[in-house]
Amino acid sequence: MSRIMVRGGNRLEGTVEVSGSKNSTLPIMAACLLSSKPCVLNRVPDIEDIRVMEGVLRELGAGVERYGDTLVIDGSSVDSWELSDDLTRKMRASNLVMGALIGRFGCARVAYPGGCAIGSRPMDLHIKGFHKLGCEVYEAHGYMEAKSQGLNGCEILLDFPSVGATENIMMAAARAKGVTVIRNAAREPEIVDLQNFLNRMGARIRGTGLGTIRIEGVGELGGVTYDVIPDRIEAGTFMVAAGITRGDIVLENVVSEHLEPIIAKLKETGVEIMKCNGGLRVLGKRPLRPVDLKTLPFPGFPTDMQPQMMALLSLAQGTSMIVETVFENRFMHVDELRRMGADIAIEGRAAIIKGKPHLTGAVVEATDLRAGAALVLAALRAEGETFIGNAHHIYRGYEDIENKLKQLGAEIFRVD
Repeated sequence: MSRIMVRGGNRLEGTVEVSGSKNSTLPIMAACLLSSKPCVLNRVPDIEDIRVMEGVLRELGAGVERYGDTLVIDGSSVDSWELSDDLTRKMRASNLVMGALIGRFGCARVAYPGGCAIGSRPMDLHIKGFHKLGCEVYEAHGYMEAKSQGLNGCEILLDFPSVGATENIMMAAARAKGVTVIRNAAREPEIVDLQNFLNRMGARIRGTGLGTIRIEGVGELGGVTYDVIPDRIEAGTFMVAAGITRGDIVLENVVSEHLEPIIAKLKETGVEIMKCNGGLRVLGKRPLRPVDLKTLPFPGFPTDMQPQMMALLSLAQGTSMIVETVFENRFMHVDELRRMGADIAIEGRAAIIKGKPHLTGAVVEATDLRAGAALVLAALRAEGETFIGNAHHIYRGYEDIENKLKQLGAEIFRVD
């Protein structure tokens, strides 16, 4: 099991290029199954979750080839609509192939997915959407199976703006007969990116980013070459790195509109952020101020940035509060930050953070992807050396993170 060692205390300076979005690439890879023509995806990050999804597509019979940051996915040879639990247990997003398989073949059988243990993420909204489209859905022995004699457009009201359910329903409805309307749909930038990709394939979808999505089904979808949007969570993580080390970092390959909730909260802490040659310059010169924040679906503050902000606020001059409304079990990093000297108390879904002037290196464990990122950030500022176990969680979502941080001046090493 690999570990990451960080020797803290260095001020980070320089330029870093943000990779393509993990959370955008995964549903787009699944959507390639909707077509029998090859699709070419550019700016695809080389991370563990993407490699797992490559395995998922290959198990279904698709051809998948990587050339640098480009993936070529050929769905013409897909000969299966059933996915075993060997791969689905490794990653939550593997369930996204269900919508694509239903859209193309009218049926799918997929084991319940795994992923980070950050809280309950039930499939009931996905199932409700498939059922409304005309599928019979069965659940037994750890599998979900959906079958349809023909998909028909309908109106679907989501009880919660679930990103995964919105994506799955969009993919299935793209090849249904008639018009499907999804109300209370997720509004994340990754949803807009999926719409743009599907429309380039020949779909007729509009309304993403506004809460109501209208999908006019088509009979066939074609191949396309497409550039994935930048990863807003990776960008936010490096922005926090600048703030926590009082550094000066220029981020390239970012969409500032996607980062507005993060930018607003970082500015409240005293971090300076300005546009610079098409990117963003982040300065952490001032002492950090405490802030209160609540995680919410987009355009609210993203839950995927909550642990990183907690690491930052552990060093603020005063008391902050974070309320987690998305996942009920997303405070597992708190005990690990406490090992490094952070003063954090949990009351239900709220965390009270009393900032301290410094943290100290320790032996800690990454409990999930974003928790691991938070520990790396805390270690960059901590006195002495920090060893972060279960580093495989971090590699699920951050491409070449050690070298990117080294180029900014960090002392960070992978220890196998």
